[in-house]
Amino acid sequence: MAKLNAPLTYCSNIHPGEGWADVMHNLNSHGLEVMERLGDSAQRPFPLGLRIAGQAATEVDAQAVAEFQQWCREHNAYLLTINGFPYGAFHNERVKENVYLPDWRDQERVRYTCQLGDIAVQLQPDARQLSISTVPVAFKQGFAPEDWNTVLGHIQDVLAHFANLKRSTGVHLMLAIEPEPACVLETTDELLDFFQRLRPRLSLAENAHLGVCFDCCHQAVEFEDPATCLQRLAEAEIPIAKVQVSSALQADTPEEVEHLKGFNEPVYLHQAMARTNDGTLHAFSDLPEFEAAMEAGLTPTECRVHFHVPIFLEHLGDCGTTQGFLKTLLPKLATDIPLEVETYSFGVLPEHLKTDSVGESIARELMWVNQLLDCD
Repeated sequence: MAKLNAPLTYCSNIHPGEGWADVMHNLNSHGLEVMERLGDSAQRPFPLGLRIAGQAATEVDAQAVAEFQQWCREHNAYLLTINGFPYGAFHNERVKENVYLPDWRDQERVRYTCQLGDIAVQLQPDARQLSISTVPVAFKQGFAPEDWNTVLGHIQDVLAHFANLKRSTGVHLMLAIEPEPACVLETTDELLDFFQRLRPRLSLAENAHLGVCFDCCHQAVEFEDPATCLQRLAEAEIPIAKVQVSSALQADTPEEVEHLKGFNEPVYLHQAMARTNDGTLHAFSDLPEFEAAMEAGLTPTECRVHFHVPIFLEHLGDCGTTQGFLKTLLPKLATDIPLEVETYSFGVLPEHLKTDSVGESIARELMWVNQLLDCD
């Protein structure tokens, strides 16, 4: 089942910059380059996946809205989705577990997400539906059962705000919860449990604004089966607000596992999941923790690591990727689910893998998705 009619974009979190001026700079440089490189294969009008950080959100005023709308008219583009996951600095300094802060225990996460909703309906007032992806509640370490009541109340506050915006603007906003390894919500089981906790508290109007951001890299790292994930979400009537098309590291031999050490870097958290001969999965919050376990005697037969690598690469030379997860999942999706390529870690890839410029790499990824779906 081909899905070329599904909106396909890339997430601008691959580009550095925390302010609104950075957002516009990245559109004028990288965004236009990607659209030009795609040529006839680009969607017209072209959908945009913007990362709007906490700083940028405070800088969006009437002039900024007008500037963005004029840019979209000039370049035949429109806002499709906002990445509201990373709030603070996201490049060129240590991010690691701080990427989840403020988490859903913090009122600031509520304020920021409501603000993104207000911005979204101003930037694209004629949209039928827009999505805003967000953190999977919190980093799992340090989260206590008694935190749940605060978390659920905060998320309900955002959903109520989105319902009010729908009544006043007609734009339907989806809060897209994004599961991730080592977080409160990482597996499909935990996601389903979360929806069972929250839904009884919600009105019908509030519930209509809640969905999931399905990040393929994250679920592949968890060794989850793509078809089973989709089936379970459908059975639970959990809507997929968007799919982040991403690929992780995969090592299938002891030699490839050893090469994973070369991807240890100081900026991002690289959660690892290792499987041993008896089928047991061993979870690690970052590569140094995994390396320490190997030095202590762990001998995995297979390992997957949360490190977003270009999706058009099936193998990196020293180890493989979870591209197979994408090849299985994407053709099974409903034709109206937005697709957002997300390879934000391009800047910290080992140098031998940066064979293209950022713009070239993004364009190749988008063309790879088009080709995969067109050939199905």
